[in-house]
Amino acid sequence: MSANAELLELMIPELELLLPELDEKARRLTLGAVARAAGDGGIGAVAKMTGASWQTVANGAAELESGQVAPRGRVRRAGAGRPKLAETDPGLVPALLALVEDSSRGDPESPLAWTTKSAQHLSDELAARGHACSPQTAWRLLHELGFSTQANVKVAEGRRHPDRDGQFRYIAAQAKEHLGSGQPVISVDAKKKEQVGEYAQAGREWRPKGDPVQVRDHGFADRGEGHAIPYGVYDVGANTGFVNVGTDHNTAALAVESVRRWWNLAGKDAYPHAGRLLVTCDAGGSNGWRNRAWKAGLAALAAETGLQITCCHFPPGTSKWNKVEHRLFSQITLAWRGRPLTSYDVILSTIAAVRTRTGLAVTAVLDQNPCPTGTVISDEQIKDIEERHLTRHEFHGEWNYAAGPVPRPPAPPPPPAAPPGLCDPAALNHPALTGLDPAGLDALAAALDAPLAGHREQRRYARTGRPRTRTGRAGGWNRKLGTAGHLIATRLRAHLNLPVTLVGALLGVDPTTVSHATSRTASILAGLPPGRLPPAAPPPAIRLRTLDDLRGYAARHGITIPAAPPAARTPPADSTVQAPATPPTHLNLECLRDDMNAAFTSYDESAGPGSEVTGGHKRLCGTTGTAARASTPAHDRKKLSGVGLERHERGIHAVCRSRTGGRPGSVAASVHAPRHSRLRNQPACCLTADSRAGSGSQPSCDQTILPEAETRANQGWS
Repeated sequence: MSANAELLELMIPELELLLPELDEKARRLTLGAVARAAGDGGIGAVAKMTGASWQTVANGAAELESGQVAPRGRVRRAGAGRPKLAETDPGLVPALLALVEDSSRGDPESPLAWTTKSAQHLSDELAARGHACSPQTAWRLLHELGFSTQANVKVAEGRRHPDRDGQFRYIAAQAKEHLGSGQPVISVDAKKKEQVGEYAQAGREWRPKGDPVQVRDHGFADRGEGHAIPYGVYDVGANTGFVNVGTDHNTAALAVESVRRWWNLAGKDAYPHAGRLLVTCDAGGSNGWRNRAWKAGLAALAAETGLQITCCHFPPGTSKWNKVEHRLFSQITLAWRGRPLTSYDVILSTIAAVRTRTGLAVTAVLDQNPCPTGTVISDEQIKDIEERHLTRHEFHGEWNYAAGPVPRPPAPPPPPAAPPGLCDPAALNHPALTGLDPAGLDALAAALDAPLAGHREQRRYARTGRPRTRTGRAGGWNRKLGTAGHLIATRLRAHLNLPVTLVGALLGVDPTTVSHATSRTASILAGLPPGRLPPAAPPPAIRLRTLDDLRGYAARHGITIPAAPPAARTPPADSTVQAPATPPTHLNLECLRDDMNAAFTSYDESAGPGSEVTGGHKRLCGTTGTAARASTPAHDRKKLSGVGLERHERGIHAVCRSRTGGRPGSVAASVHAPRHSRLRNQPACCLTADSRAGSGSQPSCDQTILPEAETRANQGWS
């Protein structure tokens, strides 16, 4: 039995119109319904006449007959097609997650730690691990697992200052107070430097398809082409912008000049009655809080405009909160996206054309003034600015300060420093002390100024072999005493015969300086003609040796000499030789003169075992026995028995032992006098402590003077 041909002839034209408008499911079911109506052979006849697949028509007829039609929302029944790789390979998804998570955690052992995690790289690595996977499957699985490609997010602000939020609140309070009083508030900063020329700009702009703007293939600046530094000033109250386009360097000079131009071109017209100005800016750069030139420029601008300029810096690392960044600079970046900045005119026109729906209007000017780097503000200049022009706020004065329009008067000079000595040299210029008339002494000091300077230069030339090298800096020689001090010290010594120590205490110099000054001055005075010296009074018939004697003598003549200040009382330091856990002690003190071999050879011959020093003095060391001589070769020393003196090739040793239970022959301390001793007039001394006996040992002898040994040494020295 064949299919119903009449029915098919009627239905086929209608099917040709209907089938293109149906989806796969409706088309399959429609063809199956027509085939069933045509009877036996209808499936083949419908497939032949419509050009559809025989299997498609048969599947549609079978679905209608069985009633197992695909549910709503699906085209085919569930379970059709090839199984997914995630089902046939259970280890595929864990392997993919391991690759992605290891590289995202920064695992150094991950094979993709230092490569891009593209779908191609992931599929290649999965195939290498035995999991066949295409890039499309890897991409689909990652999306199903909740992964997506993401860019970096700038949220980490680095180290946070503890008063970060407090500074934000302080700036907000200052801005609110200024705006409420009708005073201008501006936010300033410098935008990124831009190259002038046919260089690519980030972003895209509408153009005919296939006709992009052609620019250079590199970003290196060529000679003759400049750059632009847009320095922006955003008026917070008026919602207006002002951009001063610099052409030199981003320095404090550009920052201050930008604020000056804003005030002259826009600010003073918008705020005719303003007496104050609040400037908010970053903590670094050309307007940073450490920049001395920025403070100096603000002080000069305040004096020029008559405004009290208050500057508040944002905390370090918070420049993005500055309003000029997201109110003005962001709009400028959008304005010249995809547009090469071929000239300064293009830059100025692009900036001036910036408009927003909130009413922002921008003015742009070109600044070709030089702004050199390396401007130095000296310590003296910044100190004068701080003292006379700037006023630091109580809250973080380093971030918040104001420059006044009228500088404060300079501080009075500090009182002259007190002389280092007990008296001013001028107070000692009295006939009772110097024996000369004060006017005569001053005239003599003026006459001695040139001879003393010549004598000093002559001694310097003799010592160095060349004249003094002048540096060109201000200041003179570092002398302890001037010419008047030299003369007063000489007259105090000649008239009152005061000790050099007392004269040094009066003038605040070392006694050695007094000795040198008096000898030099006396030699010059001796060479002067007799008529040049003023008459001197005869010295008094008294002997002044102490400060109290001098004060009493001066008081009788109406002269006041202050008493010496009390010496600072400091607790005595712990004795080194009695301190616990003291390392083995070996004291080398230069106490005897050079080459004492002859003197102590005779002393060695006359001294027997156990002999003591005559003259009523204590013996050098009370114990007898063999002293330890490990540090000196045997052929270079000769022991003096009983006394404890040792001679060797470098000088004399005085060796002592403790009487506190140490072993016989243990060395407590030694005094070494080398042959080339500089302290040639010092007495011999002995400091003892047993280095092996422990912390409770007591010295066995005191500091002892050897009169006979010293006398013989002096006799044998020559």
